Amino acid sequence: MKKTLLAVLAAGALTTGAAWHGLAAADTQKSDTPKAATISTPITHGVAGGRDSYADVVGLAAPAVVTIRTEGKAKIMPTMFQGGDGADGQDGQDPSDFLRRFFGDQFGGGGQRGQRTPRTQRVPRQRALGSGVIVTTDGYILTNNHVVENADEIKVDLTDDRTLTAKLVGTDKASDLALLKVTAGDLHPIAIGNSEGVRVGDVVLAVGNPLGVGQTVTMGIISAKGRSTTVGDGGYEDFLQTDAPINHGNSGGALVNTRGELVGINSQILSSNDGNIGIGFAIPSNMAKNVMEQLRTKGSVTRAQLGVKVQSVTPELAESLGLKQATGAIVSDVTEGSAAEKAGVKRGDVIQSFNGVPVHDTNTLRNRVAEAGPGSSAEVVLVRDGSEKRLTVKLDQAEPAKSARLRDTDPGASDDKTALGVAVAPLTPELAARARAPKNAHGLLVEDVNPDGRAAAAGIQAGDVIQEVNRQAVTSVDDLKAALKKSSDKTTLVLISRQGASLFLTVKPVNG
Repeated sequence: MKKTLLAVLAAGALTTGAAWHGLAAADTQKSDTPKAATISTPITHGVAGGRDSYADVVGLAAPAVVTIRTEGKAKIMPTMFQGGDGADGQDGQDPSDFLRRFFGDQFGGGGQRGQRTPRTQRVPRQRALGSGVIVTTDGYILTNNHVVENADEIKVDLTDDRTLTAKLVGTDKASDLALLKVTAGDLHPIAIGNSEGVRVGDVVLAVGNPLGVGQTVTMGIISAKGRSTTVGDGGYEDFLQTDAPINHGNSGGALVNTRGELVGINSQILSSNDGNIGIGFAIPSNMAKNVMEQLRTKGSVTRAQLGVKVQSVTPELAESLGLKQATGAIVSDVTEGSAAEKAGVKRGDVIQSFNGVPVHDTNTLRNRVAEAGPGSSAEVVLVRDGSEKRLTVKLDQAEPAKSARLRDTDPGASDDKTALGVAVAPLTPELAARARAPKNAHGLLVEDVNPDGRAAAAGIQAGDVIQEVNRQAVTSVDDLKAALKKSSDKTTLVLISRQGASLFLTVKPVNG
């Protein structure tokens, strides 16, 4: 009653006040006929043409982005989300557990506060939630391999509320991509853009289903290109980095440009707290398109290989090799009988371009070689002993087991000027076997390393085999001392063998 009375009184006061103002205006104008009472009204529109929105872009791209739900054999994990290095929302638990974590036991009730059903009492099944992108009118869908891995059943939820059962066409673990197929009409595929044309600073939108809340659109920019993370089993990576918020469940979703074109498949997040901190990674659309076509036509992906082990050129390595810039990939080993060996590539060569594309680091080289295709011929430009050479290489086919990433070494920089701070012994067959060195290896086995010495600072470890110093073979302690004496005032280039893998390291001079 009080609320009603107040409302009536307020209305009456407004009417009275408005009428009084009308009469006052009439008196002022000396008119015998009072004017009608007027009440001001709020403005219902802003400046014409002043709308700043990506709604049209979202309207074009959103119908192509789907939610993917899978069920398969359980993997018991200690965290709430499995595959925490990706952005998927795998839970492997009662769905209400997720809500209880955020909202408490008032959701879905039952039991004492904080109590959980023991895992041993649950059905040993794993449920995963992710996203996908429709890329063809006949129902092909791109997503991440880690979203559908080990799935027995895959369901796809469209934005028009249809739910379809998807068939797994093929997966490519090395790139973390998978291709699905659904049978349905009236699908709305997305246009695939050219990721090579994407520039740092471009505005992008991330579309997916984070944490199962429903399709969500976030905005950011391209923060970097050509990123390689150290997550997973070491696949082919050439990520677009973005600060568009990506969370669990966004995996497999779309990263689109302001024309509504697909430029990336959202795949990973880097986070210290399992949530978005503005560092997300998407697989470039050009790579995704290549993988998709191979999976669609062959059911698997084949890649080319050069047959070398490489590491990125650091400033210290560049100085030791007489290079003007710290760019390219230095060959630390050449596989016997490989395409590289047949073409004349040698250990110590610095590969600077491949098929006309500059090689900035090992990641660039690996991806360009893989994309060229087995059996194709490629031109390699390299620097050897200060001179540029051009070689033509007929590429081999990479074996799946050999497709793992060749991780970059991160040698450190910074005693008698010839002292390395190591204890070494000439390599015997027995010591070579213990160090897992190649059968034909020669050199000095590092038995101990002074943690304060130059060798430790350069990254040399006990068990390494020192094979060369400044491109000269060393097989005795005297060889080592003589080689170090020649370069006592400059950075020394050292070739080691570590568990069978060759590696270049740089040792700084005493006062370096």
